[in-house]
Amino acid sequence: MSTIRCPICEKQFDPAASAAMPFCSERCRLIDLGRWFREKYSVPVERKDEDDEDAPAAPQSEAE
Repeated sequence: MSTIRCPICEKQFDPAASAAMPFCSERCRLIDLGRWFREKYSVPVERKDEDDEDAPAAPQSEAE
């Protein structure tokens, strides 16, 4: 039997016996979900200041 460590409570558990993988229990799964909702976790993003492809183009007036 191989065990893994729960990322929330760090308890060792059998992954075959857990219905809340990769967590040891439903409680730990909900704790993790709550952390995402409260933005305790984030995904790093590299932004390019010189190439703003998503930025809207400035409106051009017909007088120019």
